[in-house]
Amino acid sequence: MSESKCIFCKIIAGTATVQNTDFLFESDDFVVFRDIRPASKHHYLVVPKEHMSDSASLKESDVDLVERMVAIGKEVLEKQGADVSDNRMGFHWPPFHTVSHLHLHVISAQNEMGWIARLIFKPNSFWFVTVDWLLNRLRNMNAESAKQ
Repeated sequence: MSESKCIFCKIIAGTATVQNTDFLFESDDFVVFRDIRPASKHHYLVVPKEHMSDSASLKESDVDLVERMVAIGKEVLEKQGADVSDNRMGFHWPPFHTVSHLHLHVISAQNEMGWIARLIFKPNSFWFVTVDWLLNRLRNMNAESAKQ
């Protein structure tokens, strides 16, 4: 999908208005807004301003990017009064995403998620991976590159 057709690129640029997408956080590189179909009371998306297709496209050099997304997600949870210790963070794995622009789901409280949300955001399933799983994958890429 081209950036000109990407809904997240349009939201970031201010050319598309979608309900509940007021920025809860903005920096030079990232924005955070509410998910339009929240899985729990606090469900936010951490989105890089630069268009990146999805978590499967990330490379070993993107570990820092993912770690910054997590730190921002935790910061927003705190500022919004969410339970930071009871959160689920992760990425939908392609082709199981509705928007082809990298975004981290930040959800709290996990214990308030309904059964459908628990299925949609099931950790390390074919369709949703945790931050730890993704970081291990990226770091293993680095180890594999060093062997060659």
